[in-house]
Amino acid sequence: MSNETIVIIDFGSQYGQLIARRVRELNVYSIIKQPSVKIEELQKIENLKGIILSGGPASVYAPNAPTTDPKIFELGVPILGICYGMQWGCKTLGSKIHKADRREYGRAQVSVADTKDLFAGISDNTTVWMSHGDQAESLSSDFEVLAKTNTCPYAAVRNKRKKFYGMQFHPEVSHTPQGNVMMKNFLYEICNCAGDWQMKDFAEQMIAKIREQAKTGTVICGLSGGVDSAVTAALVHKAIGDRLKCIFVDNGLLRKNEREQVEITFRDQFKIDLHVVDWSKQFLTKLKGVTDPQKKRIIIGHEFIEAFKSEAKKIPDAKYLAQGTLYPDVIESGSKDGNLAANIKLHHNVGGLPKELGFELVEPLRDLFKDEVRLVGEYLGLSEDIVWRHPFPGPGLAVRIIGEITQDRLRVLRDADEILIDEIKVADLYRKVSQTLAVLVPVATVGVMGDERSYDNVIAIRSVDTTDFMTADFSRIPFDVLSLISSRIINEVRGINRVVYDISSKPPATIEWE
Repeated sequence: MSNETIVIIDFGSQYGQLIARRVRELNVYSIIKQPSVKIEELQKIENLKGIILSGGPASVYAPNAPTTDPKIFELGVPILGICYGMQWGCKTLGSKIHKADRREYGRAQVSVADTKDLFAGISDNTTVWMSHGDQAESLSSDFEVLAKTNTCPYAAVRNKRKKFYGMQFHPEVSHTPQGNVMMKNFLYEICNCAGDWQMKDFAEQMIAKIREQAKTGTVICGLSGGVDSAVTAALVHKAIGDRLKCIFVDNGLLRKNEREQVEITFRDQFKIDLHVVDWSKQFLTKLKGVTDPQKKRIIIGHEFIEAFKSEAKKIPDAKYLAQGTLYPDVIESGSKDGNLAANIKLHHNVGGLPKELGFELVEPLRDLFKDEVRLVGEYLGLSEDIVWRHPFPGPGLAVRIIGEITQDRLRVLRDADEILIDEIKVADLYRKVSQTLAVLVPVATVGVMGDERSYDNVIAIRSVDTTDFMTADFSRIPFDVLSLISSRIINEVRGINRVVYDISSKPPATIEWE
């Protein structure tokens, strides 16, 4: 990318991706690198504007404490250290770090001593989020104090000789209300960024890049119906037109009318050559009698590969495989520095496509976060139903049916799920919550229906609010909406006589039940 770039060096912070997202939300491109990144690699970045050193769980004096090349201070760009990143920068530039007399975890009040550059427009005694046990004990003469708390005399600092700034607190989290202003000050007041990271520009750049990569031959894209694969297909189609062939595998575990929606959107609206593979019989046959969730996933993964391979072989001159790999996939794969070739997978994959297929990968979204993908989808004209669709697992309803998968149990869950999503949309909550789903629980309970005793199944409703899906809290859906959902499901879905609401957070629970 030729855009202005901020590099985040990740020392193992739980907020590493969040820092990168905050930078991009302020219209500046960001990438995450490991501390082992070579200084030569950073020097090759065409438009490097600054570096952010993340927090991390270690102590800078621990035997195996993560470190990065001190020559970053010779690159001539501003550097912001956050928490551990501040401590590492201060120590490297001649200051001392020690274990604090009082650890700080949670909200704290910061007294701002200098309202230039980093704290421009920040009110005194502003609230910040602390999470540290070590802190600076004494500063070298090159440092100036910008802010302090009652227990942390050097809550924020500036080095007068090097372009280094440090914050002991976390400006990237929402618990620091003015953190976004601080981040913006670093980018625009200190790094002198112009803010050239726009999704429209990215889309046009990527379309040109795809044309350059796939000059000849056919590109195959596996469509799942989710936003990532949909945007990937739309970008590739914009670039090469009819040389894109999409494969959609109907595994028999889809939501109600999902196959039809995909066909209407891509075959009818976008005029994309869509190959639909009905492999539902094979999936359901192999899943018969299987209750263990891991075995379900293995079976589904294997059958998906077989279905995809069977159709791909029918497509002549297929040279490329387009995937909806996102930036978090790149990071979490352990290949933070960019080479994902050894980690081939299809978005919403349920097993991974084997390397022996021999395709060259086309991954237009590998630099983007989920929210950025949605913006690209809007720019490309995808419907709101696809762009803002809640995440749906690769194994489909198989991981939302606890126990054995049968046609009747699929029918029950599809009907309940349709009612749930309809009512969430009618209540204008669909865009306000992050993910909503229904789970069929293999527990029969006694009820009274039509003056007669019933003994039917339970539907559990799950709805969560989250920014990164790594942690999540249950959505506070109004009781009247829950009441209506429950009433409709019990009255309209044969086989259900009880509806419950899951109020677990993640962790300790996961979002999906299996």
